[in-house]
Amino acid sequence: MMTTDRRRVLPGAGQPGRQRLGRVLLVEDEQDVAELIRYNLTKEGYDVVLTANGNEALRFAREHHPDVLLLDIMVPQLNGWEVCRRLKKDPDLSQIPVIMVSGRVEEGDKVLGFEVGADDYVTKPFSPRELIARIRAVLRRGRPADAKEKKASLKVGDLEIDRYRFEVRMKGRQVGTPGRVFGREELLDMVWGRDGFVEPRTVDVHVARLRGKFTAAKLEEPGIETVRGVGYRFKDKP
Repeated sequence: MMTTDRRRVLPGAGQPGRQRLGRVLLVEDEQDVAELIRYNLTKEGYDVVLTANGNEALRFAREHHPDVLLLDIMVPQLNGWEVCRRLKKDPDLSQIPVIMVSGRVEEGDKVLGFEVGADDYVTKPFSPRELIARIRAVLRRGRPADAKEKKASLKVGDLEIDRYRFEVRMKGRQVGTPGRVFGREELLDMVWGRDGFVEPRTVDVHVARLRGKFTAAKLEEPGIETVRGVGYRFKDKP
C-alpha cells in the first residue's frame, strides 16, 4: 500500500506560458500505474492531484474541486464504487465527471460502475492517448451549458470584441477579417459527437487531406482559412 507522502498537486496554472487544461484528481494505489498516468497528463498540460485511498479521494475532491476524477476501484479504505456513489450524492461534488480506471473487465463491474454514477469506464491496460482522449470527451460533455451562458460579444467603451466571429470593432468600424471561427474541439463535437475519443489534431489532418484532394483534382481549394491556435473559418469571397 502506498504512503500518503506520495500525493501532491502538480503545478500548471501558475507556470508562465503554460496553458492549463484542467485539474485531474487521480486515485490509484499502484505506484507504477499512478506515475505513468501522472507523467502523461502533466506532459499534456493537466494539473494532477494524486492520492492512493478512497477516504482521501473524497476529501481532496472537496478541497481541490477537480475538473475530472480518475478512479481505480480496488483502493484502500473506500473502494472506487463507494467513492463514486458518495461523490455523486453530494450536491457540491456531483457535477465532477468520474472515469473509472480498473483492471476489472467483467461486464458486471462495468455495469455497477455506471449504476453508481461513473461517466466512463477504462480497463487496464490502456494507452495514455486513449485515456487523454476519454478525459477530453467527458470534459466536452459539460461544456454546452457554459457555452449558452457565454456572451457573444464584449464591449468596453468604443471597443467591441465578437467571441464567435473573432472580430474586433473600434467605434463600429471592423478591424480584421470577417467569418465565423470554429475551434477544433467544436468541430470534433459536430462531426464525431461529444462521446467520440478523437484527438483535436485529427481535424488538422482531415482539412489537409481535403485540400490535397482539391489540389490533386486541379480544382480551386475550398475557402477554408486556418486561424492559428484556434481553428478554422470560411473565407468570404471578395
